[in-house]
Amino acid sequence: MKKLILTAAISLVAAGSSLAADLRIGLQDDVDILDPMRSRTFVGKIISTSMCDTLIDVNEKLEYVPRLATKWDWSDGEKMLTMTLRPNVKFQDGTDFNAAAVKANIERSLTAEGSLRRSELASIASVDAPDATTVVFHLKAPDSTLLSQMTSQGGIMLSPTAFAKADFAKAPVCSGPFKFAERVQNDRVVLEKFADYWDKDNYHFDRVIFQPIPDATVRLANLRSGGFDIIERVAPTDFEEVKNDPKVKLVSTPGLGYQAIQINVAHGAGAKDSPLAKDKRLRQAFNLAIDRDVINEVVGAGALTPAVQPFAPASFAYDAKFDFKRDVEKAKALIKAAGYDRVPVELTYGNNTTSQQVFELIQAMTGEAGFDVTLRASEFAAMQAAMKEGNFQAGQGGWAGRVDPDGNISQYVMCKAGLNDSGICNPEIDRTLQAARQTNDLVKRKQFYDEFQQVMQDEVPSVFLYYQPWSYGINAKLTGFKAYPDGMIRLAGVQKAN
Repeated sequence: MKKLILTAAISLVAAGSSLAADLRIGLQDDVDILDPMRSRTFVGKIISTSMCDTLIDVNEKLEYVPRLATKWDWSDGEKMLTMTLRPNVKFQDGTDFNAAAVKANIERSLTAEGSLRRSELASIASVDAPDATTVVFHLKAPDSTLLSQMTSQGGIMLSPTAFAKADFAKAPVCSGPFKFAERVQNDRVVLEKFADYWDKDNYHFDRVIFQPIPDATVRLANLRSGGFDIIERVAPTDFEEVKNDPKVKLVSTPGLGYQAIQINVAHGAGAKDSPLAKDKRLRQAFNLAIDRDVINEVVGAGALTPAVQPFAPASFAYDAKFDFKRDVEKAKALIKAAGYDRVPVELTYGNNTTSQQVFELIQAMTGEAGFDVTLRASEFAAMQAAMKEGNFQAGQGGWAGRVDPDGNISQYVMCKAGLNDSGICNPEIDRTLQAARQTNDLVKRKQFYDEFQQVMQDEVPSVFLYYQPWSYGINAKLTGFKAYPDGMIRLAGVQKAN
């Protein structure tokens, strides 16, 4: 069966690939919805990076750089942010990009039903547009994380003319280098070059075609056969194979994000009969039962750096005192203290190669401590939809990472956060994270993050597994491709030799 799937996938991707002006990108998952305000998936963000522009961007050194905003300044005790916008920019439907458009986008993100950006931009009290190229953000309180949010979905600018229509996600309109052309669910998303893009000369393909293939072996086979030009998330066990093939190259960088398990503590039907929801000692035991070093060695080939906290070692918020190793005996004692002999757990994960290997290991490890884990594989976007509704006990969670540490966790654990699938609502979590936002003093911020971590390791709404590296396989004929720590595929300057 796997050979049949492999053959069919290669034939599908190769069809039409004779167009030299096409760039084909293999994704691990299918996108959920093509509306950055409501999208929950990493691959959705990858597609948006080619289709849309943000107000600010980051370079490969994680420095803030201009995009649609050319400069920015703080005033009024860091409660007012003034941005100067790039002039003469058009959205892909011909609508002018200007300060009024920025105001409309931010207000949509703050007020629209189903917005996942509301909690990211919650510090914004109001937005003024005094002239076409000046936009002023008035904040409720200082927010040291806001610029970081403007580099991601919170800063993506969509055409107000287009999002005024009810079916925006079926025909999204942004201001990026490539415009939406077609989507066939679970098959492909096609973008075409936007002829009036302000930096069009820096983009060298007529079309970009994204295709989801969860099987890492099939994605790699398509790259090596020439069906794909780029694949994301190369399996670490395939690194050597890519390095030894002269037709392809491996491009990799440490990431800002992580892979984790979200535990449903108090959200919908999934928490109702779940032992993990009823007693935090069981969540603590589950956390202790996992050997991250084994995951790194067996699945990661040394590339999946173990994680037990949301902040990577390169972040100022990281603190080694919160790290720990597997302790099966302590896990067993916690299970016994909670009144259980064996603990049933249903664990949902995305049906891709790496996740299957990781969660089968976790099933075996936690079984030794006293957990009877039932694994449920799911198409990734479907899993995300189920978790949003609370229809899970424990489920795979992952985050691409943000420049500021707040962006790595607040969306998951603050009481009203857009991605708080676990349903956790602890006043101490909200207090410490909010306090860390309201100062630029890194020493003070670190103190607040330490207080936050103490609460997190007691409550355990999230079980962190490893820090996600971003590894790409690319056609050896491609030039100008760079790997970025936020995992995004930026195509400026990327070209393909004949």
